[in-house]
This record gives sequence, structure tokens and C-alpha cells, in this order.
Amino acid sequence: MTSLNIGPHVVQPPVVLAPMAGITNAPFRTLCREFAEGVRGFGGRPPREAASGGKGLFVSEMITTRALVERNEKTMQLIHFDATETPRSIQLYGVDPVTVGKAVRMIVDEGLADHIDLNFGCPVPKVTRKGGGSALPYKRPLLRAILHEAVGNAGDLPVTMKMRKGIDDDHLTFLDAGRIAVDEGVTAIALHGRTAAQHYGGTADWEAIARLKEHVPEIPVLGNGDIWSADDALRMVRETGCDGVVVGRGCLGRPWLFGDLVAAFEGREERAAPTLREVSVVMRRHAELLGEWIGDEARGVIDFRKHVAWYLKGFSTGGEMRKKLATASSLAEMDAHLSELDLDQPWPEGADGPRGRTSGNGRVVLPDGWLKDPYDCAGISDEAELDTSGG
Repeated sequence: MTSLNIGPHVVQPPVVLAPMAGITNAPFRTLCREFAEGVRGFGGRPPREAASGGKGLFVSEMITTRALVERNEKTMQLIHFDATETPRSIQLYGVDPVTVGKAVRMIVDEGLADHIDLNFGCPVPKVTRKGGGSALPYKRPLLRAILHEAVGNAGDLPVTMKMRKGIDDDHLTFLDAGRIAVDEGVTAIALHGRTAAQHYGGTADWEAIARLKEHVPEIPVLGNGDIWSADDALRMVRETGCDGVVVGRGCLGRPWLFGDLVAAFEGREERAAPTLREVSVVMRRHAELLGEWIGDEARGVIDFRKHVAWYLKGFSTGGEMRKKLATASSLAEMDAHLSELDLDQPWPEGADGPRGRTSGNGRVVLPDGWLKDPYDCAGISDEAELDTSGG
């Protein structure tokens, strides 16, 4: 498997952690990188020989360009990177070309990151109703203007973009958007094989990923959607010819998936199958890292609550115990609840299936008249620029 080049950065194996609101903060990225780079094993097992970085690309939560330019306090925390993170990767969201350009220039001038990804894939109504996220590529001139400003202000920093197939099956945009991206100097494109209307429901269309790769052979194309295991990633590359994979929901409660991905792309057959005891150690470390990052143990444990069901999926724990863990407010309380579990349970069969959001919306909330003309960009207001980051 050849490596993936994102500008000057060599990503080998070609695996990217997808930005996820409230998930891919610095603590979670640390866990994923540790497993990818072999610096963390399970329990008493020795980790693999540690790599010297470069084992994947791990992207921040979505950062709103307006909030970054205005130095919003929450946003400035979200762009924090651990000293060991390299390259530092930020995903930006914006609908105003001028504001996007200012945000990119700020990142360059202040040395805030080494790579910039642009979000054109978010299907969340509060984003699409303003014309952002997965709604934006329908307005071809606006997409071109944003990419032009981003690349033009990025200097030597590579700019990539993540998008969906389109708004719905009647308004597909991914081929046009891919060609615009190439024209404007984007370094690589990631395609989620669903429309905005599908949200996270149904099955990802990997054939669309193959079509995009054929359409824009000049730059790398990464595939995203329904990668629940390392073997799914290998299959996507074989079936679509894509240059790499972007993993989102598949790593929820499974940060060790990145260790599996490294092994798979390096031709090794070992895959993680941790016991519940080993999983509980990772859970505890995740909560502890969150507390250190936030600066408050209780808030870190509370923030961790959303992860409990993902980590425990497939294990026999009982609803009452899951509820206790999902309401814990301290590490000591969390430790006490974890100790009550049957920690000797082996890795359960079928635990690698879908996690996170799996429903489809069926419709996309858009600005009035958005679909009348793909080339009419009137009506985009300042309100479309969200003032908070993280989705």
C-alpha cells in the first residue's frame, strides 16, 4: 500500500480520523494515536514497537471560522494540540469566503496547525439551514470562492476538503465539487458516500467514491462511510481504488481500531479483541484525559458519559450498571462501578457493527429558495457564520 501525501505530510498508512463534534478533541485523538503508533497495549500485553509518528492523520473537531477569527474562548481550547501531535490538523467550517480566508491566514501567521481541512459534509439542520456544510457545494460559485480564499491564504499549508454526495439523490454535487476543488488547488478530497438527506441512515455508496476517484485522478481521494473494522477499510480501497480512508463512527468506543488499521495496511493479521477488563482500562484513561484537558475531573467524567454505551456495546453489563456509569461524576465513582462488572468477559462476537447515529432524515433543512438555481448565491447572510465551534 502506497502512502498518502497531504502536501508535505506523508500519511502512512493512509488512514484519517474524521472530525466529530464533541468527540475528536485532544484526549480522544491522543488515545487513537497511541494505539496507531504502538505506544499503548492492552493490560499486561506489551505494545508493539513504538512508531515515530506518521501513523495516520487525526483531525480536530469542526472549528467555525468566525469563532476562530473572533478568538472565541471555547474555540481557542478546541484548537489545542498535544505537543506530540504531528501533523496538527484543523477542520474549518465557514460560508463566507472572506471570513474563511481570514481564519486560514490566522492559522498560518500564528502557526496554529500544519494542515487545514474544510467541512462541506455536515448534514446537521442548524448548519444546512444556513446554507453551510453539505448544503453549500450546491452553490458552485460560492464553493469555488471559499476554496479560492482558503488555498490562496494557506501559503505552504495543504488544504483538503470533506464532502457528501450531495443534498439528495436529485441534487448530487460531488463530481462538480471535485472538479472545482482540483481547479482551486485543493490537495485531497474525502467523500462520505451518503447524501445529506440520508444523514447516517442506509448504506454508504462506495461506488460514488470510485466514480469520484475516476473523475479527479489528479489528487488523492479518500473514502468515508461504513468502515467498522480494519478489514472494511481494506475492502473499500480494493473496491473503489481510493487513496485512503476516513474513519468516523467506526472508532466510537474503539480507539484501538487505529492499531488494527495500521496492522491491516502493513499486511499483518493481528486484530484487537480486548476483554472487558482491558476495555475498562481504556475507558478510565479516556475519562482521566478529558478531566486533565478540561481542567476539572468532574467535568471530564461527565463529558465521558456519552462514550459509555459505545465502549460497552456487545458486553453483558445490564441496563442498571450502564446507567450508573453514564451518571458517574468522579473517577472514584467510575472506578467503583467498573469494578462491579464481570471484567473477565471476552470480546463479544458482532461487537464491531454500527455505532453512533444511524438514522436518516429524509429531508434537508435549507434556506428558502436554495435549490432554485445552483449558480445564484444571493441570500447568504452573516448569520450563516456560526459563532461557536464543535458542531
